[in-house]
Order: sequence, then structure tokens, then C-alpha cells
Amino acid sequence: MPEASAADPVPVRPAKPMTARPVVRPVEGPDEPAGAPCPVCGTPNPPDRRFCRRCGATLDPAEKPAPLPWWRTVWPLRRRVRAGSGSGVRLLVILAVLVALVAGGFLLLPAGRALFEDTRDKLGEAKPVTPVDTGASAEVPRHPAANTTDGLSNSYWGAPAPGASVTYTFRTPFRLVDLIVTNGASADPEDYARQGRALQLDLEVTTADGEKRRKEITLSDKPGPQTVPTGFSDVTSVRLVLRSPAGLTPGRHLALAEVEFFQRG
Repeated sequence: MPEASAADPVPVRPAKPMTARPVVRPVEGPDEPAGAPCPVCGTPNPPDRRFCRRCGATLDPAEKPAPLPWWRTVWPLRRRVRAGSGSGVRLLVILAVLVALVAGGFLLLPAGRALFEDTRDKLGEAKPVTPVDTGASAEVPRHPAANTTDGLSNSYWGAPAPGASVTYTFRTPFRLVDLIVTNGASADPEDYARQGRALQLDLEVTTADGEKRRKEITLSDKPGPQTVPTGFSDVTSVRLVLRSPAGLTPGRHLALAEVEFFQRG
């Protein structure tokens, strides 16, 4: 067998064809958004976006309104309205409240004035005032109505029956703050019950403008002075009517020893 020559080529099997691999080219990424970051998650967003591209939060939330001043927290001023929205209604409500307050002040004025005058009566010092005239609708002999203002507690006005009245007239109008009534025939306990007594007096006061004001006075069945608060202004005359007799037996009459009047000092 002949020897192969060194110059002869070595036989090689043909190679299999291979598919060309794709060439990967780098793709330029988008530029980072230049807008403000999301207030919730911090993700940058384009300036023209209204909602975050990641979490969906509002990118430009409306600013919270400033807190109302204290005087705006009182109804009906506390309601925040748009310009021109409901302002007319709110104005009408405010006017209605003001009218109600004014009307209430006028309605409560008499009560407020009475309270003010009563306070002045308590703070001031009362001083006696003497009537210029005393007259009775009826009186028994030797016991005239003038005995009720003579300053003596052992003399009295004698009235024949219940319903009799005594009227006191004063020179100038005054503020009547108190009455002191000494009931019965005398302030002395032994002589007190020797005549009948009226345990109730109807007080009728006439003021300078002619108005008549009335008050019912209940007295205790005991000797000695009894103070009765009154509180009438501009008094010109006082009339007392005897009611509810006690100890009025046949042969007796009603006795009223003393009536004293006090004005604001």
C-alpha cells in the first residue's frame, strides 16, 4: 500500500450552517421627567400631569382654606360661602336675630327696671315719710284714722266692719320701699287682743301719672310692728282696705294702731 505523502491535504467534513445572532443595540431611555415629585410617593412626573403616574395621587392639591377667626365661628357667621352665594340669606338671618334681640330687650325692660330699682332699695337707707292728709271711709267715735300716723302705738283707728278703708295722701311723689304696720289696738301684748284685727290688707297705690297699683298684704296675728316690702315708684297716695277679720265679736271693732311709710334715702 503506498504511503501518503506529507503534502496531501487531510480530508475535513463540511460544517453545519449557523444562523446569524441578532445584534443588540442599546436603546436610549426617556429623559427623566422634569416636574415636581409626587407629594405622596415622591415619584417625578411630567409638568403637565395632574395625577401621579405611579400612585395616582393628585399632583397639585388645592390649598386648605385658612381657619376662620373666632367671631366667624358664631352662628350664623360661621358658614363659609362663595362670593355672592347665600350672602343675602345670611344678611337676613343676622337682621332677624338683631330684631329679635331688640324686641326681647323692650319686652324685658319692665322686669329689668324692677330688678334695678329693687337693688337700689336694698343698697340704700330708707327714711320715713309722713303723709299730709289721712282720711277713712268709716271710723268709730274717739278712734279717728289720724291715730295711725301719730307715732303712738297705744292709740288706733277703729273701723266698724271689714271693707273699711283709710287713705294717705303725700305732698310730693316718692319711692315707697317699705311699710311698717302695727296691727290691733296696741303694741302691748295685754291690750293687743281687746279689739278685732284685720289679718289681710288690700294695698292700693296711686302714682303721679294716675296709675293704680295693687298688692295684697297678709299680716300675722301678733302684737308689734310688721315690715312689708313694697317697691312702688312715684307714689302720691296709699289706700288700705281691711280684710279677713280676727277677734271681731259683738261689741268690738277692727283696730289698726300704726302705719309707717318709708322712702328711699
